[in-house]
Amino acid sequence: MRKVWRGLAADPLARVGFVLLAVLVVFNAVLPLLPVGQPDEVGYAARFAPPAWNLPFGADNLGQPILARVAEGMRMTFLLASLSVLISGAIAAFLSVSATYAGGLADEGSNRIADILFAFPPILLGMLVVAILQPGVTSAMIVIAAISMPPMMRVVRAETLQIMRRDFVISAEIAGVGFLSRVVTHLLPNLAEVILIQMVYAISIGMLTESALSFLGIGVQPPTASLGSMLRDGIIYLEIAPWMVLFPGLALALSIIGVNLLGDGLRRMLRPGVF
Repeated sequence: MRKVWRGLAADPLARVGFVLLAVLVVFNAVLPLLPVGQPDEVGYAARFAPPAWNLPFGADNLGQPILARVAEGMRMTFLLASLSVLISGAIAAFLSVSATYAGGLADEGSNRIADILFAFPPILLGMLVVAILQPGVTSAMIVIAAISMPPMMRVVRAETLQIMRRDFVISAEIAGVGFLSRVVTHLLPNLAEVILIQMVYAISIGMLTESALSFLGIGVQPPTASLGSMLRDGIIYLEIAPWMVLFPGLALALSIIGVNLLGDGLRRMLRPGVF
């Protein structure tokens, strides 16, 4: 862990990403303690009230404080993307390592599953999931998980093909170590860096996907705030209340930039010159 912190501290872009994310985390942690209203507090201020000292981000068409709604939207977007990526990434990594190491039909089947998931555009997949289930958090998480699994499977497979030929894996085979034990004890620990880097990148893609789904009305549903749904609501009033779009869009952009810069720093530190 100390090695990771020292490596990130020595990378200027990674420091920028870390500072951005740290500021956003502190912002979300401190904001509920301040007198800025509640995200779903209709009539907290005048409709379309512009930004002011007592209302930093202004108010929306229902008089709700945009500052409080942006904070809730950031939490919702980041938590949904992170949770979906962590769950799907762990499952995809384990299945991909096992199938690749087993070879034959298992490896071929894993590749075809990844191809099928790659073939679906995220928005089309979101519409398909919503048609089967219903709009909401569960549907958004399923879509994020489905689009983050194929890249993880491809990256993990490529690394597994290299590691499985190394001496310590062959020695474990000769010693009669069981298949599952070889996967868990010898392969996965040597893939941890690749899996971590891919998960960080996938979180930013997941945040974009969740925002896109909510923008279309098939993601997080009102009255819960989401950056995507706030952008959708603000587009209608762009000419008279541009702050309804400006602040949610800025929050989403800064969050994604921070995650990507941190991911780039981890890649340069843990896997220099690999990808």
